[in-house]
Formats: sequence, C-alpha cells, structure tokens
Amino acid sequence: MRILFLLLAVLLVTLIGCQPYQYHGLLLDSPTQAANFTLTSQSGEPVSLSELRGKPVLLYFGYTFCPDVCPTTLSTLNKALEIMGKKADDVQVVMVSVDPERDTPEVLATYLSNFNPSFIGLTGTHDQIASAATGLGVFFEKHEGSAATGYLVDHTASVMVLDREGRLRLVLPFETPAEDIASDLTQLLK
Repeated sequence: MRILFLLLAVLLVTLIGCQPYQYHGLLLDSPTQAANFTLTSQSGEPVSLSELRGKPVLLYFGYTFCPDVCPTTLSTLNKALEIMGKKADDVQVVMVSVDPERDTPEVLATYLSNFNPSFIGLTGTHDQIASAATGLGVFFEKHEGSAATGYLVDHTASVMVLDREGRLRLVLPFETPAEDIASDLTQLLK
C-alpha cells in the first residue's frame, strides 16, 4: 500500500510539472516578425523596431498627456522589471507616442525618466505612427477634451510583447498585474 501511495505521489508531481505555462494575456503564435518601422527616439535619433531584436520588447502606444491609463501602465511595467531583477536587463520597454503634436523627443525624455531611464520613447509624424500602429492592430484617435486639456487621444491600452526574434507573441490587457508580467517575461526569456 505504501508503494502504491508513493507511485501515485510521483505520478501526480510529474503531471503537475508537465503542465504547459499559462500566460496572462492573449498568446499568439505568429510565424512572422512584426512589421518594421523607424521613428525618432527621445534622444532625437532614429530607432527601428528591428534594431531591438535579441531582447523581448514590451511595446506600448500611449502619450504623455494621458491622464490615467498611460502612467498606470508605465508604472506597472517598471514594477515588473523591478520584480525580475537582473533578468530585466534582457527586456526593452518602448512607448510609441500617439500624440506627436505634443510629444517631442524632449517631452518624451522627461516623461519616461519619471518611470525608468531604460524605457525608450518614440515619436514621428502622424502618418508614421499610424502605419506602425495599424500593423499591430493598435487604434488611436484624437478627440476634443475640456478647456483645460484641449484634446485627448483615445488609444488601445494593451501592451504588445515581441519575442527575441521580433515576433508578436503576447498581448497583455490593461491592468495585468506586474507580477504576472514579470512571470510571462521570465518564461519568454527561457
């Protein structure tokens, strides 16, 4: 009886250990790389998405004047990197501005430094940003706000996760906890 119990325990541990990892967003098996685009970084230099291959990239479309979703998302991404510790050096966070009228490279540099100095901010013309966004299924649209805001920009609030080869592998919904993001990224780094 004792041997049977031990065999069942070993079988249970084996079965639990063989379960595939469950990601916390929409997992995609993209056979091709995300379409490349080149925009201007917060340092004023051109940066192409393809230059970032070799690391998982967390790609977020937002803007510096965003009153709520963007600062929350960037804080969460920073916390996820903190949780990862040294492994975070192998991950790159990129925010593409959907508000090129206000988000100059200098504005992006100041804004992103409030979250993490390693974050890359990108901007360009409206058409360049729209092309990059459309290729990833990202929506954004300017609309009138109050007298104080002038205008606001509605935008997709998801974070796109590209693997080391530049393939879109995961879409994380808004308010995915930092712990879950860190776990997913650690899994992608394996």
